[in-house]
Amino acid sequence: MIPFLRFALVAPLFLLPVQAADLSESMPWTSSSVTLESGMLWQAGSGTTLSYRLAPTQFSWRSVEALGVGFEGGSRLLIRHRFTLLGTWVQQGPESAYIAVAASPSVEWWNAAGTWALYGGAGGGFGLIDSGAVEGGQGQDFTLNWFARAGVEHVLSRDISLTAGAMFLHLSNGGQTDPNPGIDAVGFTLGLSMGF
Repeated sequence: MIPFLRFALVAPLFLLPVQAADLSESMPWTSSSVTLESGMLWQAGSGTTLSYRLAPTQFSWRSVEALGVGFEGGSRLLIRHRFTLLGTWVQQGPESAYIAVAASPSVEWWNAAGTWALYGGAGGGFGLIDSGAVEGGQGQDFTLNWFARAGVEHVLSRDISLTAGAMFLHLSNGGQTDPNPGIDAVGFTLGLSMGF
C-alpha cells in the first residue's frame, strides 16, 4: 500500500507545466545537484531461498557535466559523476536495515530545452547489514553492492526536478562466507532533485 501511495502522490507532479523562462539562464547539467529517492525493490534472483522486500532511500550528489556531446536539434548526451549514500529498510527478510555507499556515472540524454531527460547508470560500493544466523540470510555484516538504474527526469523549475525510474540492486559478501546467498532485487524509485 505504501509504494502505491507514494506513486499516487508524486506522479501528478510530472504533469505540471515547465516554465521555459526559468531554464534560460542555465541548463540542468551545468550545475551540481543532490537527489533524494525512495522506492520499493522485490527479490528477483535465486541466490537465497528467502523472499526479500527492500525499501531503499538514496541521497545522491551529481557533478556538473564531465563528458558530453551535443546533437543537431539541440539535444545532449552527457555523463556526470554520481555518489550515493544508500539506506535500506528490509521490509521483508531476516535482516532489518542496510546502509552503504556507492558510486557510478550518470548517463543522461537531455532534450534541447533541458526540460526532461532519460537517465541510466550502473555502479557499486560497499556497506553494512545487520546479519543474523538465519539460513538463507546474509552470512556477515560487511557486504558489497552493485546496482543498475534507468528512468526519466522531469524539470519543474531551474533548480527542481522529479525522477522516476527502475532499479536493480545486488548485495552479497563477495564469497567471504559459504554459503554466500546474496540478494538480487528489482523495483522502482521516485525522487526529488535540487540543483545548486
